[in-house]
Amino acid sequence: MAASRSQATRDAAAAGAALRCVDLRSVWRCAGVMTLCLVSSFATIYATHECRKLYAQLQDLEAARWYLDEEYSRLLLEQSAWASHYRVEQVAEGEMSMQAPTVDNLRVLER
Repeated sequence: MAASRSQATRDAAAAGAALRCVDLRSVWRCAGVMTLCLVSSFATIYATHECRKLYAQLQDLEAARWYLDEEYSRLLLEQSAWASHYRVEQVAEGEMSMQAPTVDNLRVLER
C-alpha cells in the first residue's frame, strides 16, 4: 500500500507538473499575443500621426503653390503690360527721341 501511495503521489506530481507546464505555455502565449497587440496598436498610432502630419504639410504646400500661381499670373500680366507695342513705341519716341525711319533713310544691304 505504501508503494502504491508513493506511485500515486509521483503520478499526481507528474500530472501537476504537466498541468503547470501547459499553464505556463498558455501564459507565455497569452503574453506574446498581448505584446504583439500592444506593438501593433503603437504602430497604428504612429502611422496615423505621421499621416496627419504629412497631410498638414501637404495643405501648407498646396497653399504655397496657390500663392505662387497667383503671383505668377500677376507677373505675366505686368510683363504683357510693359511689353505692349504701344508702350514700347511711346517710350521710344518720348524718352529716347526715336522715330520710325522714312523711305529715304532705309538702306538695303546685300551680302
